Amino acid sequence: MEHSEVDALAHPEDSEFESALRPKRLDDFHGQPRVRDQLGLVLEAARFRGTSPDHVLLSGPPGLGKTTLAMIMAVELDSNLRISSGPAITHAGDLAAILTGLDAGDVLFLDEIHRLARPAEELLYLAMEDFRVDVVVGKGPGATAIPIELPPFTLVGATTRAGLLPGPLRDRFGFTAQLDFYAAADLGGIVRTSARKLGVDIRSDAADEIAGRSRGTPRIANRLLRRVRDYAQVGGHPVVAVAEARQALELYEVDELGLDRLDRSVLTALCKLFAGGPVGLSTLALSVGEEVETISEVAEPFLIREGLMMRTARGRVATPAGWRHLGMEPPAGSTPSLFDEDA
Repeated sequence: MEHSEVDALAHPEDSEFESALRPKRLDDFHGQPRVRDQLGLVLEAARFRGTSPDHVLLSGPPGLGKTTLAMIMAVELDSNLRISSGPAITHAGDLAAILTGLDAGDVLFLDEIHRLARPAEELLYLAMEDFRVDVVVGKGPGATAIPIELPPFTLVGATTRAGLLPGPLRDRFGFTAQLDFYAAADLGGIVRTSARKLGVDIRSDAADEIAGRSRGTPRIANRLLRRVRDYAQVGGHPVVAVAEARQALELYEVDELGLDRLDRSVLTALCKLFAGGPVGLSTLALSVGEEVETISEVAEPFLIREGLMMRTARGRVATPAGWRHLGMEPPAGSTPSLFDEDA
């Protein structure tokens, strides 16, 4: 389960705030300038022709705005938005029911589309290309396929693992956008905008402090802003200054690079218990009392991206930067060999 899913379960009100903080128009969408400009051109061309835009695939890590962009597309096109997800569609009939309920020009958003069941995926091929589905009536030799015409619609697929998408499905999207992690300056703008919507009086340097600890992810930035708001309100601080932001983030165990308790536990175990590695993933997970999937999918990608840890053919190793982030000097000869890297 991802951090975002845990937070939504633990704090149901946060999902309501997240919805309120989403930009409604493409011009209000901070960051991702390349994707924003490309998508804007796709939408403007469709409006000019009076047709539905090509199907759109949004790819990237969680929390970067894929769902928000799908909602913005529907608003910009003045269309209805239907939302579902790959794991929720277990049979071709489930997808057929959704598709046949669409009106002309609707936007259908399928989150985690790489997890779509194979029968539903094959049904989707025909719907995307020919705007038609074949509904099979009966079983065995007497089964009959009844073609049903669909109105023109735009499918917006979102995936966090584009490599798992079958080639035939990926090739049917007319526009593919790869969302990247956000620059700190863009995140600072998002924090300031969200603070205004939440009625939080925050100074610019405090917003930048939150942005710098948000791992390049707007969802995390908004989550940290809400926790800083809580700290300021309870502590009687009408204006959030950088000192209050730092104190709040330290209370919630988010350090200056954005590492949380789990990240530091993994890095500390790697350096202190295993002398910087190499150590196997399962052994590392046992040492911090977490599941292997939690380490590999939640903590490890960020530690590697920050250059604090490396994966090698012999196991995980701490980099000199990882040692120094914990306030320790790396032992002599601890720099991993490039020849040990896991392809």
